[in-house]
Amino acid sequence: MNGSQPHRWRFFRLGGFDQVRLETAEDIQHLDELDQKLWAALSCPVHGLEFDPRTLAMLDTDTDGRVRVPEVLAAARWVTSLLKDKTPLLSMADTLPLAAIDATTPEGKGLLASAKQILAYLGKPTATSISIADLAGTETLLHDSKLNGDGVVTPASTDDAALSQLIGEIMACEGTVNDRSGAPGIGVELVTAFFDAATKYAAWWDEALANSQVVLPLGDKTSEAAAVLQSVRSKINDYFTRCALATYDPKAQEPLNPASQTYEILSPQDLTAATAELERFPLARIESGRPLPLTEGLNPAWSGIMASLQAMVIKPLLGETNTLEPGQWKQIQAAFAPYEAWQAAKAGPEVESLGIDRIRTILAGGARQDLDALIAADLSLAEQIDSIEAVVRLVHYTRDLLPLLNNFVAFRDFYVQDRKAIFQAGTLYLDGRACELCVRVDNPDAHGALANLSQTYLAYCQCKRRGSSEQMTIAAAFTGGDADNLMVGRNGVFYDRKGGDWDATIVKIIDHPISVRQAFWAPYKRVARMITTQIEKFAASKDKAVDAGAEASIASAPATPQAAKAPFDVGKFAGIFAAIGLALGAIGTAVATVLGGFMSLPLWQMPLAIAGIILFISGPSMLMAYMKLRQRNLGPILDACGWAVNTKASINIPFGTTLTKVAELPKGAERSLSDPFAEKKTPWTRWAVILAILVALGMAWDKGYIQKLTKSVMPMLIKEQVNATVDKPAAPAASVQQNATAPAPASPAEPAK
Repeated sequence: MNGSQPHRWRFFRLGGFDQVRLETAEDIQHLDELDQKLWAALSCPVHGLEFDPRTLAMLDTDTDGRVRVPEVLAAARWVTSLLKDKTPLLSMADTLPLAAIDATTPEGKGLLASAKQILAYLGKPTATSISIADLAGTETLLHDSKLNGDGVVTPASTDDAALSQLIGEIMACEGTVNDRSGAPGIGVELVTAFFDAATKYAAWWDEALANSQVVLPLGDKTSEAAAVLQSVRSKINDYFTRCALATYDPKAQEPLNPASQTYEILSPQDLTAATAELERFPLARIESGRPLPLTEGLNPAWSGIMASLQAMVIKPLLGETNTLEPGQWKQIQAAFAPYEAWQAAKAGPEVESLGIDRIRTILAGGARQDLDALIAADLSLAEQIDSIEAVVRLVHYTRDLLPLLNNFVAFRDFYVQDRKAIFQAGTLYLDGRACELCVRVDNPDAHGALANLSQTYLAYCQCKRRGSSEQMTIAAAFTGGDADNLMVGRNGVFYDRKGGDWDATIVKIIDHPISVRQAFWAPYKRVARMITTQIEKFAASKDKAVDAGAEASIASAPATPQAAKAPFDVGKFAGIFAAIGLALGAIGTAVATVLGGFMSLPLWQMPLAIAGIILFISGPSMLMAYMKLRQRNLGPILDACGWAVNTKASINIPFGTTLTKVAELPKGAERSLSDPFAEKKTPWTRWAVILAILVALGMAWDKGYIQKLTKSVMPMLIKEQVNATVDKPAAPAASVQQNATAPAPASPAEPAK
């Protein structure tokens, strides 16, 4: 192809955006010419993907945990420059033919030689191809070998026991660096630092030995004696200062000693020599001009350390004595002053733990030369080892680069669905559905904050591996069916890409429309839920009222006798019956009006009227759901996982149905509709009769029959109610009031007195 002409790209449109076709080696070779604005993604994480982690680690050259566009372009340029036959790059096979490597370049020639060396080591000197499995064994060889070309040696890098011991000592003194296999070891920098410190430490000791009578007043025991002296120095200085103050002012003597109240506080306690309160007391009783007693009269909390001081410091310097004068104390401190100054000037303290004798032995021998030679031998293999690692990288890139590009430059694997995309973790089976769009999630709350913008129904599931302590969290997209039976706490099974099954439990839901079908039934379901809720509330309130009334009746029964029940009063309920009649009449009128209007329509308009009513009820909900379903976007779901998606990757309604499979009976399956436990059918006859009665009442109201009946009956009922109310006080409690127009009965003769 003429180099002056730009590469001819081909695109296909899926997911609402143009995606580049990567089908030829030339497409990969000219990838750096493709405008990055046309890439589906600009970066992706190296974890949480269904992709070879070794390949991702090789691509992540700056080890920042992400694969970026420059790293992808560098890999594409490198692998295409080393292959003269680029067919393996398109076949994505685990095996790379040796003949495909371009040996006309120095790098290609070295790679080919290294590949043959690996095969020879594996006992395949005549092999014509090298595979991922071959390189897995080579990786173990390189990492477990004594020398691996990284300039870092470990105690296992040599068979010389003395040299191995020295490497361990240097690691203990100077720290470690990890070699290619991850094992701790040392490099040139740490070896240089160790021997510099050892040399300085030995010179520092030579300075002391040159003037040992002054610097080491007690010889080899000076260090231990100085430590004892340092532990009581401040306490002895405190004692002599207090005594000097008592000499200065005798009135200060008693306050400088412990007060009697202090002893009263201590007296109930179990006192030992280690009591913290006792340690704060002076070494001995404070008196003007009194020397420090070394045996009797000492603070018991300090008697032990003072005995060590007397044996290790005072006796060697002053001889046998039971007291210590201030002048003697100054003499002792002066004797140790050169030693303390020498200690302050210590050099190479990091190697002090080895001791001066061991350090002199190391410096006197040829250990430094032996270490330098060992490190040089390791570094001599660097080119060979790097070449072997390049073979590993080449074989991995040959197999994995094109699949990565079809999930990075384009989302072909996701939309074409001949393979699953690298971000699809597996399949969730829950509520009679199989959800194919499942991504790994580190933090559901953090992921949900951004993923909510995808307008997709997401269920976050905590997954636990059966028979293992492994756990992970996934976000599953539900793009088919409905959400009626999806709730936090529901359980399902998740199958990862390797076929492993996990127990999955919903822990969080991001609610969005799932389908237009769900939206169609949503208004009716809401009304049904509202009615059910109100009925439940009404029943609960009545039940509560009955319970409260029963409790009140029981509580008041002994104190209040029950009143006699009032007789049934027809007039009292006449208004109620009339109101019920009015209500039924209104309902009947409405029904009759609707049915009359419907029946007056031509036959061909009746289905349209029914469709209009349904559209009026379900239309708004379906329209809103349809608009939201058209806005479903894969981008926020992946961005929340660490991707940098560069386009609006839509999940429209037709494509969404392929991502969630709803349970269906297999084709050709036999199905019996006989269910002995099915719920009884609704008694339509009863409802039809009730509906007919309502219609009849409505028509009677419309014709005026109910109004006429009400006008003729209501005056009589009202008049009877008024007479009953007026005559009620004079009548017996159980009598029934006579009609006002009837003659009063003759009263019986009054008995004689």
